[in-house]
Amino acid sequence: MTNQNTASAAKGKSSLNKLGGQKFIVILVIIGLFLLFSVMSPNFRKYTTLVSMLDYSYYIILMAIGVTFPLITGGVDLSIGTGLICYSLVGGYLISFHDFPVIAGILVTVLFGVVIGTINGTLVALMDIPPFLVTLCTCMITRGLGSIIVGGFGITWPNAIAPGGWFRKIFKLTIPTDGKPRLLPIGIIWVVLLVLVMSFVLNHTRIGRYTISIGSNKEAARLSGVNVKAYHVLAYTISGLFAGLAAVAYSAVFSTVQPGSGAGFELEAIGGAIIGGVSASGGVGSVTGSMLGVFVICLLKTGLPFIGLQANWQQIITGLVLIGAVLVDILKKKRG
Repeated sequence: MTNQNTASAAKGKSSLNKLGGQKFIVILVIIGLFLLFSVMSPNFRKYTTLVSMLDYSYYIILMAIGVTFPLITGGVDLSIGTGLICYSLVGGYLISFHDFPVIAGILVTVLFGVVIGTINGTLVALMDIPPFLVTLCTCMITRGLGSIIVGGFGITWPNAIAPGGWFRKIFKLTIPTDGKPRLLPIGIIWVVLLVLVMSFVLNHTRIGRYTISIGSNKEAARLSGVNVKAYHVLAYTISGLFAGLAAVAYSAVFSTVQPGSGAGFELEAIGGAIIGGVSASGGVGSVTGSMLGVFVICLLKTGLPFIGLQANWQQIITGLVLIGAVLVDILKKKRG
């Protein structure tokens, strides 16, 4: 038994070392892409470009934090993209048409995400339905449900100067300067804090350890006394929670939420997590790595148009980067 524990600890340490090495590579890629786009386009270096990129990154990072947990269990959550839009539409609808206080609208938005996440987890863990199928169905359901609730019209949350517009200042603060006012993207502070909190949860709590053990070997975790089904459900609940938080971030940085949108957001979050070191087959991953991976995708999406490459090329290049990340994961497993 001691030898088995020693071997297991050594394997875990080896995985962490490999994950740390991949994070270092991703950081180098981020620096390289930033320098490349900065040299090729002076406009990319503008402060407004940085603010715009961070606005886009907040909700993707929040989704990536949450989806890291089901990915580590060996599953996936495809509902977070259209879910984000649905939750935001519902919260905004209650605020705009039913005079809900903004804080109540935010709570409903987040709780809706938690409910959908828990439903996903229940169907996956208790009913043993493949996660791809479950979350694809809830993806379709949330996309249609949001449109039905708002009657097919876009929803606008209170703007920054309107009553209740305080929530926008959580992500973007306007400060007076000698010239025109400058926007300060303080949302990155809260996003990084959440990344640190969830990194602690994943690496230093029972929730995280059991999530990783489910992805590494579900049967072994069950035989060790882990309530596999409960923690499996919890992984999807966390994903839903952060999809709800991402909906709040999206509502705060964009003026209007359009029904029927959101398809593809989940792929950017999942892709960022995989680029950041989350194994496509489960058992390995980190929240900080997921955040770094999202920054790679955000840099590509923001920087490629500045060098003359339009949407189709952006998708091709991002897809090639994801294939590269998956191949690296496969090679690491073969060597390990």
